[in-house]
Amino acid sequence: MKSLSLCMIVKNEEACLKKCLSSIKDAVDEIIIVDTGSTDKTKELAGEYTEKLYDYKWQFDFSKARNFSFDKASSEYIIWLDADDVVPTETIEKIKEWKEKGEACDCMFCKYITSFDENNKPLFEFFRERIVKNSPLLRWSDPVHEVIIPAGKIVYNNEIVVYHNKKNKPYTDRNLNIYRKMLKDGIVFSPRQQFYYARELYFNNLIDDAIHEFSVFLADGKGWKENNIEACLNLSKCYQLKGERKNAITALLGSFVYDVPHGEILFELGKVFEEQGNFKVAIYWYKKALESEPNPQGGGFVNIDCYGFLPAIQLCVCYYKIGDIVTSKYFHNIAKALKPNDKNVLFNENFFNNKKI
Repeated sequence: MKSLSLCMIVKNEEACLKKCLSSIKDAVDEIIIVDTGSTDKTKELAGEYTEKLYDYKWQFDFSKARNFSFDKASSEYIIWLDADDVVPTETIEKIKEWKEKGEACDCMFCKYITSFDENNKPLFEFFRERIVKNSPLLRWSDPVHEVIIPAGKIVYNNEIVVYHNKKNKPYTDRNLNIYRKMLKDGIVFSPRQQFYYARELYFNNLIDDAIHEFSVFLADGKGWKENNIEACLNLSKCYQLKGERKNAITALLGSFVYDVPHGEILFELGKVFEEQGNFKVAIYWYKKALESEPNPQGGGFVNIDCYGFLPAIQLCVCYYKIGDIVTSKYFHNIAKALKPNDKNVLFNENFFNNKKI
């Protein structure tokens, strides 16, 4: 029987910590909570689930805090969660099965679903290094957007799933400020850090700075394939915000040198051309998106709707715009089959019924 420690770092998480710990407590052998400076009831709530509660002076480095928590673990394996993560009941049973008779490994990547639609269907997912052997070789790196560099035997597990339960939290400049501190301290960014720094600039609406940093990252040519593709997508969105659609298209097409075009890229190409009023070209790219297949195990971020619902509903719009009502309704029915209660689907359904098509 494998033993498993839960390791977490927390700060001011009284709103969600209990839900997280309640969801995972029956699957682990010990719970280790490292508090980085809470001023609410986080520590009090954590104490209801474990005696292994530690204070840690925040050093503007998530990896150091996580490694501190890992160093307190005594089990053979470690699973990590954030306070706003939730482990569904079916995953608890899969973890128990794996502990009893599952495949031994050094690093297990598990599915991480970070957003859902109004019908609670997954929208955005990717695989993360979720369970690792308790080894000094498997520790965190990078002060922000921290990561465990996988080593040894690596497995992907589709059955162990974690839900991100983040709701109604505004995006902050916390991560951006860590990167700025790193720059002030004279740290030269790795390609990965350069990518995430550019991403933080984009998310904080510093568009010109983001364009510059994404361009520097891509020009360097040393980034990971999936980060390169995501950089092309985000760079395009920056150009779209500035109304520079030609540059936006060029950025998206630049992703083609790295891999088979992803659905997110194909859908975005369709959107750019649709906004230009070039509906026939938009149709071409939306169809390509609809034909594409997501690959969560590739390691990149996957927006599930870009491979089905979104291109289908936009194809409905574009065919209507060029006067092909029959084909428009055909794609409406595809979108309807995927999300029958979506407000846009319901609007289109009412529209077509009134036209008696």
